[in-house]
Amino acid sequence: MTGSGVPTRGWIPYAGLLVVFWGVWGAISSLPTKLYAYPDPMVYVVWALTMLVPAWFSLRGRKFDRGRVAAGYGLAIGLTGAGGQLLLFKALTIGPAYVIFPIVALSPAVTVLLAFVALRERLGGWSWAGVLLALVAVVLFSVSTGDSGTSGWLYLALAVLVCVAWGVQAFFMRKAALAGVDDASTFGWMTVSGLLLIPVAVLMTGGLPLGFPWQAPALTAGTQLLNAVGALFLVMAMSRGKASIVAPVTNALAPVLTIVLSLLFFGAAPTGFQLAGIVLALAGSTLMVYRAERTAEPVLDSAAP
Repeated sequence: MTGSGVPTRGWIPYAGLLVVFWGVWGAISSLPTKLYAYPDPMVYVVWALTMLVPAWFSLRGRKFDRGRVAAGYGLAIGLTGAGGQLLLFKALTIGPAYVIFPIVALSPAVTVLLAFVALRERLGGWSWAGVLLALVAVVLFSVSTGDSGTSGWLYLALAVLVCVAWGVQAFFMRKAALAGVDDASTFGWMTVSGLLLIPVAVLMTGGLPLGFPWQAPALTAGTQLLNAVGALFLVMAMSRGKASIVAPVTNALAPVLTIVLSLLFFGAAPTGFQLAGIVLALAGSTLMVYRAERTAEPVLDSAAP
């Protein structure tokens, strides 16, 4: 950021890396379960452990804020994010990524509505149009899974819950930034929160499963490291650019790459309703962040108190 407070374009390389890492991760994240029947709670455990790697880089040379405000917001952000991850891994074991990730990409709708209710923020026409498209997209996905049995409705419900959890997480991120909590400390608390939910994941599995070949946890670690490092790139991009400009990358471009790679890798084809839902979901998320980009949102120095 320049001395005048105008954001530079230093965030662009990190945002591009974020799209690549999260896009590829979204497409291949279900491989350990599909190839080795690795339990989705154990996928969560491995993901939580891989978060330690980018957390170390994020906090290196930085002070970890252990104050009540930072801890409160950090744990709220981390638990909603980690809880969403735990549900997401379950959804990916029973549903297609090219349907799940567009639904998750609608999380800005939750953030926008929470800001409207709790922060009394005014919503423009673009925001309401995005929310409307998001609702229509969810209806189309519901219609497309109507004949898929219980599993179809289950992965759809889980994807919606992930969308809500991550929408709430983004809302708390906004409040944390307004409270002066720096990004490095927020990411540190996110890592702590992920580790705190490991016992829950182990209980869901019924104990630590040790009968799987080493390839299962190794492949899981490789795929989830993409997720964890992508989160680090998100922090780095947010610290160098406006959140309202970086948001379209995280909520639209990464799911698009996931959809394309999923269709190329696995040869699956969405139904007509699913394809319409995917288009409306991406359009809705783009409209919501487009409205935010048009507003004058200041860029805060992540190291500032």
